[in-house]
Amino acid sequence: MARKVITVLTDDLDGGKADRTVEFSLDGVAYTIDVSDENAGVLRKALDPFINAGRRLGRGGADTPRGPRRATGSQTSGMNREQNRAIREWAVGNGYQISERGRIPVEVVEAYKNR
Repeated sequence: MARKVITVLTDDLDGGKADRTVEFSLDGVAYTIDVSDENAGVLRKALDPFINAGRRLGRGGADTPRGPRRATGSQTSGMNREQNRAIREWAVGNGYQISERGRIPVEVVEAYKNR
């Protein structure tokens, strides 16, 4: 049996018909937004002064200022669950405010390493 899937984009700003998905990044966080051609133009016009004054980083890889791409997951942090548990226990015992779950702040990891 054949199947036909139709994707209808809705403008995330005004709820109307979206013509495209726009990707952008700020402070190391990537975003996507579905917008009409008009709203895409508004976004680009608003960002133009910042884009023109900034430096382009490219799409990642060894040729960008951020350096080579890294592995994802546990290979990136180099830490396993036992190490995370030890760091969290040390941090709490040394007065750091740290959640029981989630990413451990870099400054806490560095302080743990330099103890």
